Amino acid sequence: MDAARTCIVCSAALYDTEQQTCRPCTERVAANLLALAGPDGLYARLSASLHPGSRTGGPAVSGSRTAPLPVRLEVLNAMTERGPVLGPLEGWVRDWETYGRADVDETGTLQQRLDHAVGTLRFNLAWAAGQHPAFADFADELHVIVRRCRTATGTEKEPRRIGVTCGCGHTLRVTLDTTRVTCPSCSAQYGHSEALRLPLAERRAA
Repeated sequence: MDAARTCIVCSAALYDTEQQTCRPCTERVAANLLALAGPDGLYARLSASLHPGSRTGGPAVSGSRTAPLPVRLEVLNAMTERGPVLGPLEGWVRDWETYGRADVDETGTLQQRLDHAVGTLRFNLAWAAGQHPAFADFADELHVIVRRCRTATGTEKEPRRIGVTCGCGHTLRVTLDTTRVTCPSCSAQYGHSEALRLPLAERRAA
């Protein structure tokens, strides 16, 4: 009997119509790409979070002997050409270009370059999800990029945890971002899709 095929991103069992990545993981990657681009995207919003106190910080503290930095350096770095946002995305575009599946364009403003990178990656996403040997690495790195931007802009929220019931009866706490979970009671392992398909745990009276 052939071994069960599993998603290379979350280890969930694949349907016959899925090649190497499950549909929920592919959709999550698509949503992360979409969140970065455009005039209202996370990359564009970094500039509004550039100055100290422009995110969610409290009142300025007086009495310091040195003046505060005029900008938040971690945000400034995230906005640069070789920073942790545009740099990796264009790196993946160059990688996909070697497969004939993306077009490198490093001209224009940084925002235009970001939008182009996201656009060409989204256009070829179905191919990459199905065939690129390092798609799991791409999905993981993109997740880190988006989380970094959400943290910098103050839009990162703690994922809502829901209780689901393992086959052994133990309650597991998962989120929509959960990639895999192991039951501490019976050691059963669930990928993203499998975990979200588990029955909801019953609420216990206080």
